[in-house]
Amino acid sequence: MKVITLRNIPPDVARRIEERSVRSGLSLNKTVISILEEGLGLASAERPRVRNNDFDEFFGIWSEEQADEFNRNLAEQRRIDPEMWD
Repeated sequence: MKVITLRNIPPDVARRIEERSVRSGLSLNKTVISILEEGLGLASAERPRVRNNDFDEFFGIWSEEQADEFNRNLAEQRRIDPEMWD
C-alpha cells in the first residue's frame, strides 16, 4: 500500500480527526483513511471496521519507571529533523 505523509495540517482539522478517532475507537491512520474514503465516495457500508486487540495482553505490564526508561531511550528517534522537511 502507498504511504503518504501529510504536513501542515491545520490545528482544527487535526483536533477533529483526533476526536473522531477516539469516538470510533480507531487509530488515527484508520480514521484518516476512513475520512478520505468517505470524501471520495469510496466508503462501503458492507465493509466492517475491524478493531484489533492483538496487544491487549501487554498493556499495563511495565512499571512507570520502565516506561520512562523506554521513552528516554526512544527520545532521539522521535526527534524531527527540520532539514528533512524543507
